[in-house]
Amino acid sequence: MEEVNSNEVSGYKEKRIRYSIFSTNKDSRSLVIMFPGLGYTVHGPLFHFATGLYLNKGIDVLQLEYPYGDSFYEDFTYKQLVEAVIYDSGAMIDHALKDREYENFYLIGKSLGTIAMSNELKKSQFKDAKAVWLTPLLKRDDVWSAMKDSSVKGLCFIGDHDHQYIEDRFKQLDYHPSMKTRLYPKVYHGMDYEGDILKSIDVLKDIIGEIDQF
Repeated sequence: MEEVNSNEVSGYKEKRIRYSIFSTNKDSRSLVIMFPGLGYTVHGPLFHFATGLYLNKGIDVLQLEYPYGDSFYEDFTYKQLVEAVIYDSGAMIDHALKDREYENFYLIGKSLGTIAMSNELKKSQFKDAKAVWLTPLLKRDDVWSAMKDSSVKGLCFIGDHDHQYIEDRFKQLDYHPSMKTRLYPKVYHGMDYEGDILKSIDVLKDIIGEIDQF
């Protein structure tokens, strides 16, 4: 039976932020942490199906529910938004883990969430984690450095029509000893083909299948 526990914590500039932990196994020692994007929430298809996948395996799922579409953030600069996502993610994760013990971690980030994920991977508790990078912000040096310098096992998915795609940086990841990469021709930042729903669904199926085997 699925159990959901939701909590709020004080985030950046004292804004209340919310997270939820989903579990089907009270004895689980493994946790997935989901870092969504700005517009691509934890309810988007990639996170929705990945959540179901892990819960079916008896692995707990922590969903960080970013509120950045709220009017509270409408006057934020991009720098402030980056500060917020890093601060908020750390606050939610620390609060969620303070009374729980896990041995295995999976981190899944998309777009804006890969900034926070890059920061969390610096922490010793995640030194043996597995990382899934969905449309990572390759134009940002902090995200790029976290990917190329990390020793954790990783999966990276991006399309060559993604505005964050940089060919040279992506090709260097092909030589990373613990990183598996997938490049989708003509696929955009939402991991979709423009005007082709069925081909977009095929991309979704492929990504979820790769995550299942990871």
